[in-house]
Amino acid sequence: MEPQYKKRSAFSGKIGFVLSAAGASVGLGNIWRFPYLAAKYGGGIFLLIYILLAFTFGYTMIVAETALGRMTKKSPVGAFAAFGKKGGLSFGGWINAIIPILIVPYYSVIGGWVIRYLADYVAGHGKELATDGYFSSFISNGASAEICFVIFTIFTLAIIFAGVRNGVERVSKVMMPILVVLSVIIAGYSVTRPGALAGVKYFLVPNVAHFSWMTVVTAMGQMFYSLSIAMGILVTFGSYMKKDVSIEESTENVEIFDTAIAIMAGLMIIPAVFSFSGGDPDTLQAGPALMFITIPKVFESMGLGTVVGILFFTLVLFAAVTSSIALTESAVSTFEDELGWDRHQATVLIGVIMLVLGSLSALGYGPLAGVIVFGMQFLDFFDFLTNSVMMPIAAITTCLLVSRVIGVKKIEEEVTLSGKPFRRKVIFNFMIQYLCPVFAAIILVSSVANALGWIAM
Repeated sequence: MEPQYKKRSAFSGKIGFVLSAAGASVGLGNIWRFPYLAAKYGGGIFLLIYILLAFTFGYTMIVAETALGRMTKKSPVGAFAAFGKKGGLSFGGWINAIIPILIVPYYSVIGGWVIRYLADYVAGHGKELATDGYFSSFISNGASAEICFVIFTIFTLAIIFAGVRNGVERVSKVMMPILVVLSVIIAGYSVTRPGALAGVKYFLVPNVAHFSWMTVVTAMGQMFYSLSIAMGILVTFGSYMKKDVSIEESTENVEIFDTAIAIMAGLMIIPAVFSFSGGDPDTLQAGPALMFITIPKVFESMGLGTVVGILFFTLVLFAAVTSSIALTESAVSTFEDELGWDRHQATVLIGVIMLVLGSLSALGYGPLAGVIVFGMQFLDFFDFLTNSVMMPIAAITTCLLVSRVIGVKKIEEEVTLSGKPFRRKVIFNFMIQYLCPVFAAIILVSSVANALGWIAM
């Protein structure tokens, strides 16, 4: 096995890791999912709980997964297997490895939707995007949705084909700074619209009256999605990390980057929707449709609809691409490690899987609309299976592996290899042993109970 370790790809240094890991984290989860959940579950109180969770639960899981990857120089299956069968947790590696393989196909379908909207704005069709029924007629047109999905998939695979430094790291280094600049410009424009300040207040000022138990559960679930926890990505990226790079400092950079972009996304969308709707809660709680149905109407009402639309959907596309790269890279790394294949063979295999599973989701609102799995369309089913069932289980197995099998002492040794102290060691030890597995179990039970109709979320 030793030669394989020596040949393993690596990031050039801390910046390469941080921007690639932040690119993995900053995706549709931040820009598409975070604002509508924040709007629906209490605004400022949701944001406060999310930040507290990100800097405790999220921090702990990022450190644990990155350290596990760097210790073993392996993707998730190999990393879990490296500690033998003790504790019977090796299946956790497979769950971590399968999650990105299931997420990236449907994620690429949504990426394809973003490409379609961006192309329409560039072509000057912003008015059409704001009309009622545009989105539903687009996704129900199987050929149109499939073509956009295939374009997005080919773009992602081309970057992965180029490798870790030339592909993943290089693209992240270009896209992430542009993404930050675009988010600042659009948020600045949004918060200066007439009536937008009420939206800023709703989003930034915690109001206990808006608190509910589901605020906590939803914030926890969003944090998994947003920080790319329990997807095998951080284990894989950790395996590319050099020993002299500080895991704790890198984790802090990723946390801050990710949370800042989530807040910027909220400031881009919630004040604009407030301004457009006069604070109508039904408009705010439009859910997943907020970005594709409500936002084009908001932009059209602003007067500069085409320009803002182009900027916004360019930003969303960049965010979607950086995350799809990370998901695909994790899957490719698993095939390389477990099958002994080279990068190009592994990329072709994941490409075939993406096209097959993604086509189910792309056609699931059109020609395959009649096929329902557990009461859900294909895209919703894959989203539920990965985010609500598999990711909490993956997180629980990671916590148990680190705290019961490897031991927190070994993680501390790995974290301090760079010569920097493990400053938040007490928080890490307490969270990984006690709170993180409990939190993950709560998400699992709540999400499944909601899907079965036992509780309303």
